[in-house]
Amino acid sequence: MESNMISEVSSGVCDPSAGQPHRAALILARGGSKGIPLKNIKNLAGVPLIAWVLRAALDSEVVDSVWVSTDHDEIERVARVWGAKVHRRSPEVSKDSSSSLETIQEFIRLRPEVDIVCHIQATSPCLHPHHIREALQMITEQGCDYVFSVVRRHQFRWEEVDKKEGKNPTSLNIDVAHRPRRQDWPGELYENGSFYFSTRKALETGLKEVGHYQNMQRVLRFGYFGREEKAAVRLFLCKVSGCLTNGQIFTSVSGEDHVAINARDVAGIQMLQRENIEVFLISNMNELLSKGLLEKVAQLTCCRLQFGEQQNGFEMEQLMKEKKLCWNEVAFMGSESEDREILSQVGLNGVPCDSPVADLIAAKYTCQRPAGNGAVREFAEYILMLKKKSLLQVHQEHIDRANF
Repeated sequence: MESNMISEVSSGVCDPSAGQPHRAALILARGGSKGIPLKNIKNLAGVPLIAWVLRAALDSEVVDSVWVSTDHDEIERVARVWGAKVHRRSPEVSKDSSSSLETIQEFIRLRPEVDIVCHIQATSPCLHPHHIREALQMITEQGCDYVFSVVRRHQFRWEEVDKKEGKNPTSLNIDVAHRPRRQDWPGELYENGSFYFSTRKALETGLKEVGHYQNMQRVLRFGYFGREEKAAVRLFLCKVSGCLTNGQIFTSVSGEDHVAINARDVAGIQMLQRENIEVFLISNMNELLSKGLLEKVAQLTCCRLQFGEQQNGFEMEQLMKEKKLCWNEVAFMGSESEDREILSQVGLNGVPCDSPVADLIAAKYTCQRPAGNGAVREFAEYILMLKKKSLLQVHQEHIDRANF
């Protein structure tokens, strides 16, 4: 694995007499992406791509404001749900030919209070709060004007030549007669496009940047999952209608009601139970499924059924006391607006991709699968993945840089 490093260009120190500088995190997210339309809000490992960096920026606690610059209504909605302010960029800097620098310069022109811009690429989901803190410290305390992320690579580069010219290729970065061993050669630094931090003055002079994209497996290993998710889940609460089932009720010729449950979801529940995670099925009195049918579902999945007039924070508090648990040890999968209170309280929440509430909250995990068709299994696998990280004591604030 390549290691994340930081490089800088320094030409002066911020004037301390000007007081504490305003530090703004800025994520550029244009709606007109041609390669992958609206890629910045596509789900990656259950979370909108842009939300990974928004979460890191907000949890860094060293920036005074977090902004998303966009020209698209849906990107604006997602940004606000995840706690960011929104700068509606002008059409002049929303073209295919518009550069990041032009967009940032428009932002600082309209935000005169901003002294330092922490430009974070939306396509950098492996960024952690400590990366932001370290980079910003190089500007505020060490006097750097410009700080950006790089990786160190030990690769020998060669000039490409046209065979018709009859020339031999030449090395661009080593002495071929004395090829160094990897451990004897420091290598070279390459921009990885994760972030570019700069003072207002440096931006006004015209510094430029490039981009980079990450993949899902790297995110699951190195991504920042939030500071509150370090406690292992001990209890999983799952709504029956809208999560375990898709809400459909089938009536037989004899008049009996039936409901379909996906075998993958049952297997997901069993996976949690084998890991000593208790599973409760949650249902309301006013839903269409009969109590008898709900009890059959609970019996099939070997789960306890929590059944009441309505599920609210007070009733859940009683359950927490009974189980001697705190909220951050509980995972909840809901789907309706009535579930928002509990979704916001638990340590880990998830919603099916077709859930009505998916667009209303910043869910910790949004499944790729719909309700009644593998969503519970998918969320169960996510819970177990986080539990494994916790048991292995993979503290995200102290990742070994040599293996990043």
